[in-house]
Amino acid sequence: MFINPPLDEIRDILKNTKTIAVVGLSPKPKRPSHSVSKAMQGFGYQIIPVRPAVDEVLGEKAYVDLESIPEDLRKKIDMVDVFRAPEKITPIIDACIKLKIPLIWLQDGVVNEAEAARAQAAGITVVMDRCVYRDYYTLNLN
Repeated sequence: MFINPPLDEIRDILKNTKTIAVVGLSPKPKRPSHSVSKAMQGFGYQIIPVRPAVDEVLGEKAYVDLESIPEDLRKKIDMVDVFRAPEKITPIIDACIKLKIPLIWLQDGVVNEAEAARAQAAGITVVMDRCVYRDYYTLNLN
C-alpha cells in the first residue's frame, strides 16, 4: 500500500524545488494543469511544459516528452508533475527512471500504485493523488 511522504517532507520538497516539468500541461486556461502551473509559476517556480502538439504554454517552450528537453535544462528538473490519466503514466515513469529524475508528483486522481512502487524502487521520491498547488497553499509557503 502506497503512503505519501509526511507533510514535513512535502514542505521541504516544495521549499527546495526550483524547476518543475509539467507533463500534460494544457494550453487551455480553464484546465487544472494550466491553472495549477500558472499559480506555481507565480510563486517563482520555473515551469517546463511537456505537451505534444503545442509550441509553448505559459510563455515557456513546450516539449513533446521529457527526453526531448535539452540536457542542460533537463538537469535542472527537481520535479516532474503529472497531469495524465493513471493508465497512461508508464512511459512517464520509464522516462523519469532513465533520466534519473529525483521526484515525481502525481496530481489529484492520478493513482497508479504499481507505477509509484516501480519509481520508488528506482530511488525516486513519489507523491501521489495530491495537488502541488493546494499543498503549497495549505502549508503556507507563500
